[in-house]
Amino acid sequence: MHGVHRLGQQPLARRAVLAGAAGLLAASQAGAGAGAEAWPQQPVRLVVPFAPGGTTDLVARLVAQGLQDRLGQPLIVENKPGAGATVGSAAVAAALPDGYTLVMSNIASHAISPHLYRNVRYDPVSDFTHIALITTNPSVMVANPQFAARSVADYVAMARANPGKLDFATSGAGSSNHLLGVRLAMTAGIEINHIPYRGAGPAMTDVIAGVVPVMFDSLPSASAHIRAGSVRALGVSGAERSPAFPAVPTFREQGFDIVSLSWFGLSGPRGVAPAIAQRLNAEVRAVLARGDVKARFDEFGGTPGAMDAAEFTAFVEAEYKVWGPVVAASGASVG
Repeated sequence: MHGVHRLGQQPLARRAVLAGAAGLLAASQAGAGAGAEAWPQQPVRLVVPFAPGGTTDLVARLVAQGLQDRLGQPLIVENKPGAGATVGSAAVAAALPDGYTLVMSNIASHAISPHLYRNVRYDPVSDFTHIALITTNPSVMVANPQFAARSVADYVAMARANPGKLDFATSGAGSSNHLLGVRLAMTAGIEINHIPYRGAGPAMTDVIAGVVPVMFDSLPSASAHIRAGSVRALGVSGAERSPAFPAVPTFREQGFDIVSLSWFGLSGPRGVAPAIAQRLNAEVRAVLARGDVKARFDEFGGTPGAMDAAEFTAFVEAEYKVWGPVVAASGASVG
């Protein structure tokens, strides 16, 4: 039968072409492996999708210093804020996946804002290589010390007795703490009014002054005010009590099945070499194990991460799915 060749009986020219192609593939794979082993050979850029001075920036600079020491190359922190952390994240999603451009991924950029903003230019899961979870910290519900509620359960009971008459403050519409308030209302079946502020500072000032009775805030942001007694902590949103405030019960302990954690991780563009991602994951874990780093996290109620890259990817995907219905229920939307 003309034109048909059995396996192992290809014409000599065709066998030569196939052998050449196989050689090129092996060479390219070997080159990729060597590149991964040699990485990094130049400074690494870490994009923080928020302005300087916030919790994300603080965590990024703390970890960047440790990574720089271990990698032997500068880690340059670049603040690129805007549109709920989506501007900086989109820039990283579009970067070359060579391990030299990373982003401090977080609950806003990868779980909330993709539902909140209409024109986000990335998929929070598939357009990134999610490398390592760095830290999580719960939110806390705080009240003016003169407010009658002594717990989240007290506040819910008051809201049920006075539907639509109780207010809560947050750092802004669409923030994770606004959506935590929405989740409490959904879970408890109550109607409460959101009072958005331009930042946590002004909101806390008004809670301390008694203008608004309660506030949902990140634990790092509120911790100094709790310790000073200027506000009372009603409950934390972690799965367990915070070691920084062991006397404050969780939402779950008070009958409301809500766990809400702000989180910060290290991610790169889709397609970062597995060897580089694994190296970074190991180096992040080593930095988080340092006594000085752990002590710093303890100060603001953060818990160091302990996930491999696959676990962190699954975590990001789960967070994205959790917050979609909450954003929809909140009615918040940004064009």
